[in-house]
Amino acid sequence: MKHYQVIILPSAERDIGEAYEWLAEQDAEAAIRWYNRLLEVIFSLDTFPERCPIAPESEFFNSEIREIFHGRRQHKYRILFTVSESKVHVLHVRHGARLALGEIESSEE
Repeated sequence: MKHYQVIILPSAERDIGEAYEWLAEQDAEAAIRWYNRLLEVIFSLDTFPERCPIAPESEFFNSEIREIFHGRRQHKYRILFTVSESKVHVLHVRHGARLALGEIESSEE
């Protein structure tokens, strides 16, 4: 079975930090659980990341962007990533209620 190196890009690190801080203000213990589980989901991409569906963002960018979800209901987050050769690059971690990347730009035209 092929294994991929999972790389969390600075943009995703910022997203994670912002989400964690917001959640910690509400409930510090829940924020820690969320963070630990998020990392489990992200690093699960080291095997068969192609199992995840193509994200809507692929329509707006020149590369295939995939997504995997973490959380549920109002706390659902989308983990956006690309797969190339033997690497998975985690691009962003976005709250599920937010517009897809690129939707704002395309709707302004």
